[in-house]
Amino acid sequence: MRDITKEVYDKMKVGAAAWVRPVAAKGDTLESFQSAHEGAKLLAEEGLIQIVKIQREVGGLIDAIRIQRLG
Repeated sequence: MRDITKEVYDKMKVGAAAWVRPVAAKGDTLESFQSAHEGAKLLAEEGLIQIVKIQREVGGLIDAIRIQRLG
């Protein structure tokens, strides 16, 4: 399973903000994307990012996470 949040983090510059979203072309689904939130929480606990916003669809599944790179 790929770590979408880490992939986005690696491409960001310090201070930048980005949306983390599932990419259908890479085989991501909303169900598999839920693990990205866990990855984001781990990076936030390490002080590498700040989770700015979590966007959910009507059914309650997370469909986008806004992060800001701190370190």
